[in-house]
Amino acid sequence: MEIESITFYHVVMRLRDVFETSFGATRDRHCVVVRVDSTEGLTGWGEAPVDEGPWYSYETVYTTLYVYREFIVPLLRKNRVLEHPRDFLEVSSRIRGYKMAKAGVEFALWDLYSKSLKQPLYRAIGGVRDRVESGVSIGVIGDMDKLLKLVGFFLDHGYRRIKIKISPGWDVEPVRAIRREYGDIPLQVDANAAYTLKQVDVFKKLDEYGLLMIEQPLHYEDLYEHSILQSAIRTPICLDESIKSLRDAVAGYRLGSYRVINVKPARIGGLQEALLINDFAAKHGIPLWIGGMLETGIGRSFQVAAATLSAVKYPNDISESQRYYEEDIVEPAWSFAERGFLKPLKKPGIGVEVDIDRLEKYSTRKYRFKLA
Repeated sequence: MEIESITFYHVVMRLRDVFETSFGATRDRHCVVVRVDSTEGLTGWGEAPVDEGPWYSYETVYTTLYVYREFIVPLLRKNRVLEHPRDFLEVSSRIRGYKMAKAGVEFALWDLYSKSLKQPLYRAIGGVRDRVESGVSIGVIGDMDKLLKLVGFFLDHGYRRIKIKISPGWDVEPVRAIRREYGDIPLQVDANAAYTLKQVDVFKKLDEYGLLMIEQPLHYEDLYEHSILQSAIRTPICLDESIKSLRDAVAGYRLGSYRVINVKPARIGGLQEALLINDFAAKHGIPLWIGGMLETGIGRSFQVAAATLSAVKYPNDISESQRYYEEDIVEPAWSFAERGFLKPLKKPGIGVEVDIDRLEKYSTRKYRFKLA
């Protein structure tokens, strides 16, 4: 693959509803969409799901665009011929961190690469299934009646697992209410690092409700204290923010910090790192599932592809496009092919087509760099 040009779009899309977690509420979803054009006339698309501020990650739209302009584009000018998407990781290895920025470019290169092979992306990365199980994530509602109605709505719609965000003061009671109303449905909670070991009693109480897992209860960079908590409770701990690479996955496994991993391909730097974690997890019997960060249909395409990997054993946080957006920037928008399941598309690459008019409509700025 020889890169002719690369274009970055700062996209802002309004969510259908405010999405609230322990670290804040989101109404307008920011991201950077990446377009890579090759000298062979092919186009690859990627997405860096970075926010306006450093909430979930230190990476923001503005730091991402800066890293692209000042560092990644100059490196690609010198290395514009790449045999495989993994080669980009070697090219960009001098840049420490900025995994979501790197992932946005790596994704676009995977789309380009799989199109050059005339293969759907999920086949190009070695996916083993042609449908993926979909769960739904519900933010910190703070209103029990509304929460129960939402759970019922999503169950009726076919979602195969319910996840609720929790924070101190909104944890045991909503779980108890859901169990009382809906019985033994697949249910898990996500703390987004809102607790400390001083609150272990909360998790011992949650142990009583047969949850699939408790996601990222403690500090977003911690591995050690999670091992202490995991030894104190029966419910599996799932790590999210703490796992930024295969190295973290290995360390956490050896410490006993988790029993499940949420793999967000953008968080760990792209699909190549996801493949490495999948291989490690398959070898050691660690179940995975694929998480999301309110991506557009472009980013959602890479989640769907990753969810076809062999170690993925739980329903994924990959909803239909309409869960978050009135209209998506891809055609077709992602929707259930059958009740509770999304299917990777058979066309080469990510399978969906980017609607340029919609992309331009939601873009606040655009930067194009010619490399060849």
